[in-house]
Amino acid sequence: MGTQLLIELPNKEGAQVVFHALESYKARLQAGIERTKRRLGEFEQRYQVSTDYFLKQMAAEDLAEGDLEYVEWSGEAHLLKSLEKEFIELEHVHYKLP
Repeated sequence: MGTQLLIELPNKEGAQVVFHALESYKARLQAGIERTKRRLGEFEQRYQVSTDYFLKQMAAEDLAEGDLEYVEWSGEAHLLKSLEKEFIELEHVHYKLP
């Protein structure tokens, strides 16, 4: 069994607010994931390599805009990992009212 979290609210209506907030946050995460994937796709299309290849094999000198573009591309890749990890964690949350 996983970890349980107990949240005490003054009434049951508050539970709906919490559920709605979690679902809204998951939707924002999903939108961020899609936006980040599009941005990574732009880099991949421009340089005709996968992001994985870029991270393992390329340096700032290999990019037209140098350091700035390298930081942007690698930053987007790390952001995607973080967003996906957080989204997966929230996907496994189960809600139950007593």
